[in-house]
Amino acid sequence: MKILINTISLLTPLTGIGTYTYNLAKEFLRQRPEFRYTFYRGYFTSNLLPPKGAQGLIKIPLLSFFAKRAKKFLFLLSQRSKEFDLYFEPNFIPLKIKARKIVTTVHDFSFHLYPEWHPNSRVDYFRQNFFTRISLSDVVVTPSEYIKKEAEEILGNNLKIVSIPNGYNPKVFYHEEEKARKNFVLFVGAIEPRKNLKNLILAYRGLPENIRKEFRLVLAGDRGWKNDEIMELIDSSKKHSSIDYIGYVNERTLSELYQTASCLVYPSFYEGFGLPPLEAMACGCPVIVSNVPSLQEVCKDAAYYVDPGSIESIANGIYQVLTDSDLRRNMAKKGLERARNMTWENSARGYIALFESLV
Repeated sequence: MKILINTISLLTPLTGIGTYTYNLAKEFLRQRPEFRYTFYRGYFTSNLLPPKGAQGLIKIPLLSFFAKRAKKFLFLLSQRSKEFDLYFEPNFIPLKIKARKIVTTVHDFSFHLYPEWHPNSRVDYFRQNFFTRISLSDVVVTPSEYIKKEAEEILGNNLKIVSIPNGYNPKVFYHEEEKARKNFVLFVGAIEPRKNLKNLILAYRGLPENIRKEFRLVLAGDRGWKNDEIMELIDSSKKHSSIDYIGYVNERTLSELYQTASCLVYPSFYEGFGLPPLEAMACGCPVIVSNVPSLQEVCKDAAYYVDPGSIESIANGIYQVLTDSDLRRNMAKKGLERARNMTWENSARGYIALFESLV
C-alpha cells in the first residue's frame, strides 16, 4: 500500500497535532514496514520524520508563511504523475490529492462552535476551506465519540465518520513508584482562552493561604493566542500567590512534572480529547478535569470533575484533592488502570485496520 501523510504540523516545538502526527507515523512505520510511505512537509517542519523506513519525502521549499496558495500549487504540481493508495490528512483540511482513498482527522469543532477563542485569520481560513474540502474525504476520524457526534450533526450523513482514541507513549510517560511527589499543582496546555486559565488562577488565588503556601501552581505550555489578559493575570498573581509560568517544556521534562506533581488541573471549556490528563494518569498523577463530555470519556471514573464555568467548583476540587491523601492515592491507582491500554500503539492499530479496510 502506498500512503501519503501530511507532516507539516511537525513544527518545533511539537504541540498537540504535531505530537499526534509524529507518534502515529512512527507506529505506522513500525507496525506496517511493508507499506510505502511518503511524507510531505513545509520549509519550517522539523526533521523528526521520516524515521527509518520511510520511502519518500516531499518538501515544499517556500519561506513565506502566507504563501499557502503557492504551496498548494507546487505540491499538486509535484504530484501530477503520482497515484497513492491512501492519503492520510491528520490536520482537519485535506488537499486535492490523487489518491484512491482519503482519510482526514477532525480533532474538534471549536473553530466553528467557538470562533471567539481563535485568531481571526485561523477562523477565516477554516471558513473558506474546511466545509468545501472535508467532503473530499472517504472517512473522517475523530478522537472521541463526543466529537464524532458533533461531526455527525455538523457534517451530516454524507460522510463516513469513525472514532479512534488518541494515545500516549509509555516509553516517555510512565509511573515510577520511588519517585517522590512534590508540593505543586500542575497545569499543562497552551495559554489560550479555551484552556480556562483565568478561572484556574482565580480559583487557586481563592484557596486558603496555608494551602497556597504549601502547594505552588505551575503552568507549563507554549503561548497560544488571545492571551494578553491571561498573561497579565499571571504576572499580577505572582505578587500574592505562588504561581510559576515555566513556558513550553519537552516531553522528558513534562514526564518529570507529571511524576512529581501533587495533581494535574485541566479545567478546559471544550476539548476534542485531552492528551495531558491521559499522560498524567499514565504517570500516576491524580487529575482534576472539567466535566465536559470528551474528558469524561477519556478519564472515566479516574478523575475529579469540576464545573469549568465555576471558580468555586474548581477551587473546591483542588482543595479536596490536595487535603485528602487517600483520595489522591485512589485517583492515581484508577488513573494508571485507565491509561494502561490507551497507547499510540493501540491507536495506530485502529488506523491501520481502517486503512486496510478501505484499500
